[in-house]
Amino acid sequence: MNHAAEPLQQIDRVFVRWRGRRLLYFAGCDYYRLASHPRVLAAVRRGLKEFGLNVASSRKTTGNHALYETLERELARFFRAEQAVLVDNGYMTNLAVAQAFKGEFTHALIDSRAHGCLADAAVLLGAKVVPFAHRDASDYQRQLRGLDAGARPIVLTDGMFAHDGSLAPLDSYVKDLPANGVLLVDDAHGAGVLGKAGQGTPSHFGLRDPRIIQTVTLSKAFGAFGGAILGPRPVAEAILAKSRCFTGATPMPLPLAAGALESLRIFKASPQLQECLHANVLWVWEKLQAGGLHLPDQPGPVLPVVPASPTEAKRLKRRLLAAGIFPPLIRYPGGSENGYFRLVISSQHTRAQLAALVAALT
Repeated sequence: MNHAAEPLQQIDRVFVRWRGRRLLYFAGCDYYRLASHPRVLAAVRRGLKEFGLNVASSRKTTGNHALYETLERELARFFRAEQAVLVDNGYMTNLAVAQAFKGEFTHALIDSRAHGCLADAAVLLGAKVVPFAHRDASDYQRQLRGLDAGARPIVLTDGMFAHDGSLAPLDSYVKDLPANGVLLVDDAHGAGVLGKAGQGTPSHFGLRDPRIIQTVTLSKAFGAFGGAILGPRPVAEAILAKSRCFTGATPMPLPLAAGALESLRIFKASPQLQECLHANVLWVWEKLQAGGLHLPDQPGPVLPVVPASPTEAKRLKRRLLAAGIFPPLIRYPGGSENGYFRLVISSQHTRAQLAALVAALT
């Protein structure tokens, strides 16, 4: 049986067990390690005891629960959106939006390296799919200018790209977006990391625009599970009425909803988490640049290291292992075809651990 990757056992907040060794972990997407926070785990246990595992029905029939609505209200308040709609996971958020608005747009402009869920959503929209060059505002403008008179476009892009932590120029996209257009931002990696109080990539660019639909996952910065769609009330109403991802699916297990709600509350009450994450990122970037590594200027915690050759990849893997660090050599859509090291800084890494990473890389 083929597996996507070797199994890992996460044994505490910054270590994993791999091939019998306990190694420092600079990978994944649990940017604040809230997935192992004692209060989040306690909330999941309480939820399991109080609610059971599964409502076993769609929210459109008998599967709705006050906890889902509470979480939606808290998410809408946190992200300063009119309304939030929960779905089972982050991948499903964009599919739910596409189902809700199928046939309402003439063209779907999509970043050429957008996440797979956005590519799937573009097909579901039933519009003509028009790719534009990755993070290229000029090519985006060219594609818009080439649309027919009377066109109604929807633009699909990640906010912060998972493969390298780079940002889409959302401010430029919104500036040139027609009045009847919509910008769908998959903010799985930007939510909780970027923007005021962690409100995400649109907030990072200072954008408040009713034409923006922001989709997020609760399984990354918030360390829980589930997905949410954030936007104006008509967006939520369309999803509830037309999206089979919402109407035909059993919602996320209530214990996980309880854990997500607790995680959100912890995050809101702990601004030092975001401050510490960005301080750690800045410290590593400065040390690596001082050591001669050329790094992109970006605010996220993802550090992509692309080996020049398979030999160099093996050499860096050996150096990381010698330093007691798990070597996250991956192959992922959007990243280098030959594989690359997707290293990730968290708020919970100590300076000594960060220094070990810097030493291994330089």
